[in-house]
Amino acid sequence: MARITVEDCIDKFPSRFELVLVASNRARKLYSGEKPTVEIDNDKNTVIALREIADETFTVEQLKNDLIEEYQTNTFSEDEDLNEIEDKSDESQTETNDSVTNETEQEDDIIVDTSSEDTTNETQENSLEDLTNNDKG
Repeated sequence: MARITVEDCIDKFPSRFELVLVASNRARKLYSGEKPTVEIDNDKNTVIALREIADETFTVEQLKNDLIEEYQTNTFSEDEDLNEIEDKSDESQTETNDSVTNETEQEDDIIVDTSSEDTTNETQENSLEDLTNNDKG
């Protein structure tokens, strides 16, 4: 069979970039052991992948989904998984609100501590005045 080029496959995808991404992903899968859907003819995996795309042995949507799944880090099988994530985010918001409340309470404690320090300072000043008055007298 004659060599195949990107030009032979460009009509299947809207952009060359998308075609190259899909073809390289398919070539990697062939390299890792997946069975080709066309004759090998002693070709390399990249050529086999392009031939599969040109012969439309896979649908464009199937190839795109394979690419997305390859790079996807979070997969959701059911709505329950989504609900768990929402519940966790609600819990974290509650924890955040609790920590803000604790910080406010701590600030109130600081204010109380500051007022007690003022009283202590006044007492110390009065004691110093008494000592100086006694020395003069």
